[in-house]
Amino acid sequence: MASNPQPNPPSSGGAFRARSDTPFILGLCLLGGAYVLMIVLMIAADVAFTDKESIMAALATPEIQYSIKLSLISCTISTLLSVWVAVPIGYLMSRFEFRGKSLIDAILDIPIVLPPLVIGISLLILFNYPPFRWVSDQVVFEVPAVILAQFMVACAFAVRTMRVTFDQIPHRFEDVAMTLGCSRSQAFWKVIIPQAKHGVLAAATLAWARSLGEFGPILVFAGSTRMRTEVLPTSVYLEMQAGNTKGMLAVALIMIAAATLVLIAARLFGMKRLNA
Repeated sequence: MASNPQPNPPSSGGAFRARSDTPFILGLCLLGGAYVLMIVLMIAADVAFTDKESIMAALATPEIQYSIKLSLISCTISTLLSVWVAVPIGYLMSRFEFRGKSLIDAILDIPIVLPPLVIGISLLILFNYPPFRWVSDQVVFEVPAVILAQFMVACAFAVRTMRVTFDQIPHRFEDVAMTLGCSRSQAFWKVIIPQAKHGVLAAATLAWARSLGEFGPILVFAGSTRMRTEVLPTSVYLEMQAGNTKGMLAVALIMIAAATLVLIAARLFGMKRLNA
């Protein structure tokens, strides 16, 4: 029986040679680097336009000091609320299949895709109907409105982060724990949450940074009253309305510095792979 002929190996002169990856990598760097460069140039322009005296003068005003204090407090509270809600929602969406899951998944993304101004308008209209109308005087155009406006947007980002975190944790960890006698709640607290600690930290830092930059919903739902509902984004708006360009940029640089520190912390301590 004749054997199948074997293909002749290519001669040294006709051997296949892979093309260089240099043009491909260079193209990626040029496209991505242009966007990164624009961000750096925008921040550099703000720094170049604003002097140290303007920043110190802005920090010395009672209005800016109040806005910084309120921003820190409101962002922290909205972050705690966001994580408190995001952890159970992220776990349910990651671990269970149920009817209407796709619809709920789409609803959870609405605050991300909608213009922030629309969220503020929707909140304002919502508090015209009971039972929300019963507490409208204590919420609308008050400090609770600032926190609620921040929470409605920031929580959506925290939910996405927690769902990705739980998706990365193998199901077998829970299965083994329940096989050894744990209930699902015990497996959740003793096995899953320790595994998800970096994701929780990442969700918290992203929610805090998003809350810090929230403007549209706050302006509509809480207003921009000095020494009452003024946070850093509305301080930028008020300084711009007053024609104080250097004061506006000084507040903007404060926000940029705070957001940068938070995002660096998120990447150093929170956004790590589970096997890191």
